[in-house]
Amino acid sequence: MYDVAIVGAGVVGSAIARELAKFKVSACVIEKDEDVCNGTSKANSAIVHAGFDAKPGTLKAKLNVRGNEMMDELSKELDFPFKRNGSLVVCTKDQDPALLDELVEKAKANGVEVQILERDELIKMEPNLADDVVKALYAPTGAIVCPFHLTMALAENAADNGVEFFLNTEVTKIEKKDDRYVISTDKDTIEAKTVVNAAGVYADKFNNMVSEHKLEIIARRGQYMLLDKDAGSHVSRTIFQLPSKMGKGVLVTPTVHGNLLVGPTAEDIDDKEGVNTTAEGLGSLAATSAQSVKNVPMRQVITSFAGLRAHEVNGDFVIGEAEDAPGFFNAAGIESPGLSSAPAIGEMVASQVAEKLGLEKNPNFNGKRKGILNPATLSIEERNELIKKQPAYGNIICRCEMVTEGEILDAIHRTLGARSLDGVKRRTRAGMGRCQAGFCSPKTMEILEREVPMSMFDVTKNGKDAKIVFGYNKKI
Repeated sequence: MYDVAIVGAGVVGSAIARELAKFKVSACVIEKDEDVCNGTSKANSAIVHAGFDAKPGTLKAKLNVRGNEMMDELSKELDFPFKRNGSLVVCTKDQDPALLDELVEKAKANGVEVQILERDELIKMEPNLADDVVKALYAPTGAIVCPFHLTMALAENAADNGVEFFLNTEVTKIEKKDDRYVISTDKDTIEAKTVVNAAGVYADKFNNMVSEHKLEIIARRGQYMLLDKDAGSHVSRTIFQLPSKMGKGVLVTPTVHGNLLVGPTAEDIDDKEGVNTTAEGLGSLAATSAQSVKNVPMRQVITSFAGLRAHEVNGDFVIGEAEDAPGFFNAAGIESPGLSSAPAIGEMVASQVAEKLGLEKNPNFNGKRKGILNPATLSIEERNELIKKQPAYGNIICRCEMVTEGEILDAIHRTLGARSLDGVKRRTRAGMGRCQAGFCSPKTMEILEREVPMSMFDVTKNGKDAKIVFGYNKKI
């Protein structure tokens, strides 16, 4: 029996797992997909919000600001891409500038540094702002991050410190029996003294199995378009529009990898697996983004995608022990600014669980993790020496992103290593370039087949039924 079972291996579940590893604890993470970071955590704006927008006094406000503060040190400890590029919320001539003043008041209450800038100053910072933009709120602590690497770094470090991960394992039922919770899955039964519910859009389902205080989570779909790296410098800061009741509007932002991202839309849907894009949704992005940034080079779109936000009907994060279900802890309703808040949510929930169980600190906890080596960061001399020792680093597999076989081998063989094309892609960027995996997929599949090892028939795009090879085109 475990002390703690965490349901969900997204950024929140992984952050909680890492924080719990700082204690002497037996803990596991149960994830229905074949990899960590396979749900909401993989498809979002990749933004670390400054914290000026959340309503003062809410968990969103408190944890956003704390999570933002934690990111610098965390990125150094866990070696993931992170950059403080600052953010702007723009106001056009047809909008009410008093709305910016309201954001300033929220920022003051939340302890976030902001200032109002007029158009002359803004154009010096961002020459491609729309002609109708007259002023903006500037938040220097806004930042961008790689959500894949953040989540995987947290999960890897948790696993390296003793937390067990059960992937491809779907929770079907949770029930309280005596002094423990019995968690039924599609594979085995797992027992734990406490449960942490970090199941994203499905968190209401699990809460409602054990508590009479029902949650209702709505899947809010956001569609995005990703542009080529040639467009990555179109803006240097994250450009927001004035927020509405559905969210922070369509943003235009650089990514930490040098691309340009435009989105999201915001639409409530019934299907909690509805991550398909639509012609209508994607078609709206160009016109909407043009209200804040002009001449976005939409002809350089290389891919589009959609993600689901877990919107709880009461509007705030739901965090803590359920009143009528002792030992059952929620981390539910984690929509924006969930990615920004994740480290702080991990800190908060882990401390609550530790207090509940009377856990002692783990003196052997190692908070350091090294990411996958990118040979492009080395000097020519260092790269030549690396290739001499490990020739796989001289074999380019993904020509668009210049990803080597050595990087893919690292992605497969490290803790919680990749077992699918998307798993390799998120760890190394092989397949994320202009051709969108058109050339590198066969070679990556061959490497997975050889190194895991696994049958070519079992190699998938992203687990489960997403198979790629179905048979032979001739008898062998």
